[in-house]
Amino acid sequence: MRVIGLDFGRRRIGVAISDASATLARPLTTLTRGEGESDRSTIDRVLAVVARLAADDDGIGGFVVGVPAGLDGSPTEETERVAAFMDALRTRTSIPVSGQDERLSSREAESRLALRERNWKKRKERLDAAAAAVILQDYLDGRKNLRI
Repeated sequence: MRVIGLDFGRRRIGVAISDASATLARPLTTLTRGEGESDRSTIDRVLAVVARLAADDDGIGGFVVGVPAGLDGSPTEETERVAAFMDALRTRTSIPVSGQDERLSSREAESRLALRERNWKKRKERLDAAAAAVILQDYLDGRKNLRI
């Protein structure tokens, strides 16, 4: 089953998806949040994307949401918002929701995108989905290491 990765932000939500074997992550899309859009409305939009993906043969086995933290691992102002989003997502779906440390995921995604795309504006359009893919890949790699 595939896994969905989410990079939840105030203005944008990056969405990534794994392959059917839950080995490799790839960026999927970025959802832009409207001014003052509620988390409930955002969850509706995320679940609409997931419903289209779940209709495929492989299905969806889980969500992985990037959890922000300071470089020292301490919670930030955003940590609480993301935790509330994850709790709300859990109440709206039976698909398991896990958290994954997202420290430096945007920086890593930016450096990966810069290798292929020199235009900053084009990179910025894809940054959130690429960061979601980094978060998801870290999660998938961590699960793989537990099985070895």
